[in-house]
Amino acid sequence: MHKIIEDLNWRYAVKKYDASKKLNVEQLSIIKESLRLVPTSYGLQPLKYLIIEDPAIRGKLKVASYGQSQVTEASHLIVLCSFLDIQDEYVDSYMEKIIQIRDADSDSTAKFGAYIKQTVSKLSLKEKEEWNSKQAYIALGQLMHTCASLRIDATPMEGFDPLAYNDILGLESKNLKATILCAIGYRSEEDVAQYRKKVRRAQQELFETI
Repeated sequence: MHKIIEDLNWRYAVKKYDASKKLNVEQLSIIKESLRLVPTSYGLQPLKYLIIEDPAIRGKLKVASYGQSQVTEASHLIVLCSFLDIQDEYVDSYMEKIIQIRDADSDSTAKFGAYIKQTVSKLSLKEKEEWNSKQAYIALGQLMHTCASLRIDATPMEGFDPLAYNDILGLESKNLKATILCAIGYRSEEDVAQYRKKVRRAQQELFETI
């Protein structure tokens, strides 16, 4: 069996974490770099990742997550945040990075930047917010696979009050909103979910070649 398939068969959505087990600095560094390399539309990266370690903040977030224990028991809680808006200044800063890193032609880069601004300007604030949120889900998929490859457990979580999260973490003033959560750490031996067989539809039910 290919290692990718082994990784995906190994992972599951952990319900109970072992709070005594923590990620080390190297593991966290790999996860951060993986998230930095996440593909996004035009490469804009309209995202920010909040790694929550503070027990007091995590206690408040647990209440805003309907009491789910993963929020406080996992080694770390990652809040994947997306931009509320994409402003011209942000696009300009991205164009500057392209010029610096690729030694790119400034004229062609300016045209690319103008194209992005024109595309984004046609979207309403709600449409931009939704578009940016979709980028966070791309990041979530890469995060979970990275963790599985490192044999670190990861639980994606949509069951939380986003308005409460935005308030607790002061996100709106930073042009951000909490889009999805991912608890990461190590499964507890008491988590019975790890002993259940994975249930997925057969390939012939999922795929169609046209």
